[in-house]
Amino acid sequence: MNPTLEIFSQGEEIVTGQTVDTNAAWLSEHAVNMGLTVTRHTAVGDKLDDLIALLREISIRADCCICTGGLGPTSDDLTAEAVAKAFDLPLEFDAVAFEQVKRFFALRNREMPDSNRKQAMFPKGAERIDNAWGTAPGFSLQVGRCWFAFVPGVPNEMRHLFLESIQPTLASRFLLQPNRLITIRTLGLGESAIQQRIDAIEIPAQVQLGFRASPDDVQTKLLFPQNYPEAAMTTLVDKMAVELGDHVFAIDGLGRASGDLVFTVDQLMIAGQHTLAVAETASQGLLAAKCIGAQWLLESRYQQSLEKLGQSLAVTVNADDLIASAQAIAGEINKTGCAELVLVQLYSGDNKTFHDKDRAIILYNVLLTGDGFHQTTHSVAGPIERKQNQAALLALDLLRRYLQHKEL
Repeated sequence: MNPTLEIFSQGEEIVTGQTVDTNAAWLSEHAVNMGLTVTRHTAVGDKLDDLIALLREISIRADCCICTGGLGPTSDDLTAEAVAKAFDLPLEFDAVAFEQVKRFFALRNREMPDSNRKQAMFPKGAERIDNAWGTAPGFSLQVGRCWFAFVPGVPNEMRHLFLESIQPTLASRFLLQPNRLITIRTLGLGESAIQQRIDAIEIPAQVQLGFRASPDDVQTKLLFPQNYPEAAMTTLVDKMAVELGDHVFAIDGLGRASGDLVFTVDQLMIAGQHTLAVAETASQGLLAAKCIGAQWLLESRYQQSLEKLGQSLAVTVNADDLIASAQAIAGEINKTGCAELVLVQLYSGDNKTFHDKDRAIILYNVLLTGDGFHQTTHSVAGPIERKQNQAALLALDLLRRYLQHKEL
């Protein structure tokens, strides 16, 4: 069984919601990839008794723990004091740590406040974790069954200390057998629809199935044990991909480069040496913004309404036939521009509908290619931000599907 890890975040700003605890998510992902079993995330405010109680609990039930925050110079930074009191260990002055703190200020031509001396006080027996990116050194300590690592809560500092010090230490202290995570990324299917499509597939008991829905895709996750046969793993993933069909745009974890929808489109456009022009309405410029920096995007237009888009191109449009209107717009852009592909996105629904989260707009996407027109229609509801984001993604997904089929 893999060693258990708990992640413990300290700070009133975290428990009150003023700060989002991105540290715990980042640490969990890296720990799981190493082969650790993350059992809990816990956040505690700046209350000494609560910190002491939690530290004692963790020392009994976990193999290791990473604690972020509470190492600063102010009165609400209580981690070192809490550790000392929880395990009856006196705080001791670390001269090397103190010199590092002083050097941080000296390099910036700033006078070090007296309160920063506190950052050089560690519980007896602790090992210092040097911090070249801030004023707060970290420290580690073995208590009972648990090896603790305490690092600053500033994300940039925490990540450096984990990668350079904590990760190598964990790898040397524990026998780690990392699992293999395969993620099937889809667009256009909800979690329940995915579950229904794959229900007939037999998933072995030792394989863990999970789902994650985000604004940009739905991820079907398969966690395989370390020694799971490669051929059997590939067969299972392929079966699921077949059932999910064209909704699959990428599969992570099989060794080849993959990523989100924009990454997938970018790779396909570069590989095929294609160029693109876009015209968008509902996505309000987000479609082009998602492709920022892409050299293959030669031209983009945004107009809030169909009428204004038609006027800007001197094209006659008809709100009662948006597919025909999109085709006319694409044809005009093709005649006047130099892009190989033209992607046009229109929608039906007035401004009130667009702002109403309980009412849907209908998206009409048309892609003009060398072999004619390709089109999709989608109904999208929800808050205005969701409608905008889905409009951009679904238009790009039409482009992705065309390019992937073109390769086959």
